[in-house]
Amino acid sequence: MITLICSALLVVFLAYILFAMAVYLSQERLIFPGRKLNSSHQFIDLSGLEEKWVKVDGAILSTLHFSQPGARGLIFFLHGNVGNLDRWVPDVDFYRREKYDLFMLDYRGYGKSSGRIQSQVQLEADVRTAWESIAATYCDKKFPVVIYGRSIGTYLAAKLALEVESQLLVLVSPYTSLLAMARLKFPWLPARLLRYPLATDDIIAKVKAPVLIVHGEDDPLIPVSHAHRLANKSYRAKLVIIDGAVHNDIHEHEAYTAAVSSALP
Repeated sequence: MITLICSALLVVFLAYILFAMAVYLSQERLIFPGRKLNSSHQFIDLSGLEEKWVKVDGAILSTLHFSQPGARGLIFFLHGNVGNLDRWVPDVDFYRREKYDLFMLDYRGYGKSSGRIQSQVQLEADVRTAWESIAATYCDKKFPVVIYGRSIGTYLAAKLALEVESQLLVLVSPYTSLLAMARLKFPWLPARLLRYPLATDDIIAKVKAPVLIVHGEDDPLIPVSHAHRLANKSYRAKLVIIDGAVHNDIHEHEAYTAAVSSALP
């Protein structure tokens, strides 16, 4: 009997080790499940929307730039971890109405962007390079610039706002850290397996720009408590909780649009 119990425990232990190894080796695919697009893919036919390419170390990033006559600023948009620019390019009526241009990028391995994400440092550097490719056009004209992050992009937005000058940081459906999310989803796995801590809570207090945090009250993916914790860490943060909103539909709520519109500089 003791032998059978020991054998069973050994099997369980080996299965645990194999599962942990699989998670460690495949975490890029789990965290960044981007969808590729054919190089000939055509984005929506929209006046003012231009596809641009940004060279980074070892890859080329696909970006979209929406510009319009009489624009008064720029929103630099870092999207969530699923899909690609074809999904994230929005109805631009809001941007037209607010007179803001829009710049979006696909991370490595997303859409038409080449390469693959290999580290957090690499990802942060790619975002910074994309920023530098467009920011001077607006900063040199003294136009206000807004850094916007959605879901997985909220840490990247906060990190960029820590390093560059902007007039507003917008975090929509943010998490305190990916480590906290991993502990929530996989509490039995060692934290040190995660190579992408993406700890927004470590840097949010250092961001000098005003911060708008918007979160859905009923978000089933990232608990609204994460937004509350981040807001409590930043003396410059305004927190807006959208009643009835979940993770993927928050932008469809009028309260969301009103919150972002009123915060724009």
